Amino acid sequence: MAEKGLARADESYQKRDKRVRELKAGGKRIMGYLCCYPPLEMVTALDFVPFRVLGDMNEAITKADAYLPTIMCPFLRSAFDLGLKERYDFLDGFVGAHVCDCGEKLCHLWDYYLEPSYYHFIDFPHVVHRASFDFLKEELNSFKTTLEGYAGKEMTPERLKQEISLHNQQRALVRELYELRKPDPPLLSGTETLKTVVALMSIPVEEGNELLREAIKEVKERKDGPQKKGARLLIWGSPIDDVAFIEMMEGMGANVVMDDTCVGSRHYWPDVELTADPLDGIVHRYLADIKCPRTFRETTESYQKDLEARFSYLRDYAEEWKVNGVILQSMKYCDTHGYEVPALKDYLDGIGLPNLYLEHEYTMVALAPLRTRVQAFLEMIG
Repeated sequence: MAEKGLARADESYQKRDKRVRELKAGGKRIMGYLCCYPPLEMVTALDFVPFRVLGDMNEAITKADAYLPTIMCPFLRSAFDLGLKERYDFLDGFVGAHVCDCGEKLCHLWDYYLEPSYYHFIDFPHVVHRASFDFLKEELNSFKTTLEGYAGKEMTPERLKQEISLHNQQRALVRELYELRKPDPPLLSGTETLKTVVALMSIPVEEGNELLREAIKEVKERKDGPQKKGARLLIWGSPIDDVAFIEMMEGMGANVVMDDTCVGSRHYWPDVELTADPLDGIVHRYLADIKCPRTFRETTESYQKDLEARFSYLRDYAEEWKVNGVILQSMKYCDTHGYEVPALKDYLDGIGLPNLYLEHEYTMVALAPLRTRVQAFLEMIG
């Protein structure tokens, strides 16, 4: 691509399939995935290009409702709708994971109706008991076997370690990008950040690392970044893959300086530890280190200590990024995040951090009714 830095990220965000279609025409095989759980290190270790399947808030769901109930997560329904409309016809294979029950069912429907040439489902445990780690390692060994069969070559431990280092490099660069949002005013907007991370999920890892270096250099050198505003927000919850949600808040007097969503920091934050058997490090990172409400943690002796164990990382984010307000958002019918909200609100109230909960549909029209509530919240904390 001729564009550099943030302009390149914007181009990849606007035309997500452009680069992978070019790569496919050149002989590369493209592997789709739905959430942040399939270990992408294993995918790239056999020279597949990973591409994250997302929805489209601007596209009416017209085909998926013949296959999925309308009381199901609208993000997943939208993604499947795009698949049925052949928007993802460039995918050679699809890797599913048990992120939530609706996500699990969608993965199997993707295999049954869209018939990718390769399909594998990883049954991720939902608890972090010792047996869960052993179970997941066996699941990943099975994934390795089928992926090797499809690729026609072996995934060596040495190559897998190289890919772990490459993906860890990208994670470090993303964290460096997020550091640029710590100053007041931030050097990088929430809108620009979201475009960049969505771009990373649409291009090969090496190209993504190059894009990140360009963007970081550009942001550090430019003089026309975001303006100082009264509210510094952290956004938590369901996937946000369209900048309209962030633009709405930044257009009403807020700097969105941090996020905890799976199309954001949750996807990139923890590294994979380089272990003697590389699968051990991968298992620990994806099962224990990713902070997603789909995974249940060990309980402690009290409710308050449970809250601290589950959510203290958000207090750390708030302190480091000087957050003075939190937007808790979940899509309608997203039980995984919706059920987490009461306890999370208790925690945030307990540490004195103002918060607002928004439930919304995955459409552009659904954003309009939220504006009044967001405006009132911003006025309260600003």
